[in-house]
Amino acid sequence: MSNNTSSGDAVKFAYWVPNVSGGLVVSTIEQRTDWSLEYNQKLAQTAERAGFEYALSQIRFTAGYGAEYQHESVSFSQALLHATTKLKVLAAILPGPWNPAVVAKQLATIDHISNGRIAINVVSGWFKDEFTAIGEPWLEHDERYRRSKEFIQALKGIWTQDNFTFRGDFYRFTNYTLSPKPVQKPHPEVFQGGSSRAARDNAASVSDWYFTNGNTPENLKAQIDDIKAKAAKNNHQVRIGVNAFIIARDTEEEAKAVLDDIIENAHIEAVNAFGDAVKQAGKASPEGEGNWAKSTFEDLVQYNDGFRTNLIGTPEQIAERIVELKSIGVDLVLAGFLHFVEEVEYFGNKVLPLVRELEARQREKAAA
Repeated sequence: MSNNTSSGDAVKFAYWVPNVSGGLVVSTIEQRTDWSLEYNQKLAQTAERAGFEYALSQIRFTAGYGAEYQHESVSFSQALLHATTKLKVLAAILPGPWNPAVVAKQLATIDHISNGRIAINVVSGWFKDEFTAIGEPWLEHDERYRRSKEFIQALKGIWTQDNFTFRGDFYRFTNYTLSPKPVQKPHPEVFQGGSSRAARDNAASVSDWYFTNGNTPENLKAQIDDIKAKAAKNNHQVRIGVNAFIIARDTEEEAKAVLDDIIENAHIEAVNAFGDAVKQAGKASPEGEGNWAKSTFEDLVQYNDGFRTNLIGTPEQIAERIVELKSIGVDLVLAGFLHFVEEVEYFGNKVLPLVRELEARQREKAAA
């Protein structure tokens, strides 16, 4: 897959890899989703057949908010790549615990093994207790993003240059040559998330992709317009992914009943604890607009505001909303589901064909 895909192309789909126990909602509702390798390999194969192009494995070092067990992201991503042939897997990485030299070498090797199907999601860090638990220094909000920027600059430099030299505040390299370099040219895709000004500034200068939490089309458009304008000034191009928890059912009533059930059975203590941690991180940005700064209790039951994107309803309703998201500049939908394998299959059979049909109609209109 080329790094030069334009936003006019078909909207792409990724899914959250449940390599962390507890599923994608902080609720005691039954979830026919499992964190095991066997389940996840089956899910990856199902998603690949269904038309998903990316999978995002999560990084957690400590239990919390229903995530009692967690498989490490890079190792797990490699196992999913072995079980598939087309799917591209994004390994989430935290600067701090990882050094860019180690990540660059690790992912270059996986890129060769998988024939160019590894990517990275650089997570600046939002959970202070996790850093404290593993003895990592906790930086101020904007410093975390400044470190992430250097991390990405170092990664790209190592992957594309010989005798790479870099002098940053966080990382330093002297005449370093990585060999072999990755299969993907110019390099594996670099994803990065966040909603704050610092996160958007990073995306507009160094990242290939920017992930944002779920939100309304109006709020998303304001974020996307800001990033695109900043990127243009930097002579940089960045593509946009948005988080969404998808509840597709044959009727709108069924879909809404599932949402109500999830929220009614929310693990109140865990949601509130999560809310306290993430709001501290969100409000810590100088302008108070980081991820989760304005999330309600109901929003936080899905821990990346996935309900707010409103991909909840019939296949027709969801397809129309996805195409609306595309019209405001969204290039990729990062999806979470309640019962992953069966719902990914349903999405591939019922929703994705409608999205492609609507896109085809729009192209015909534009050409007329």
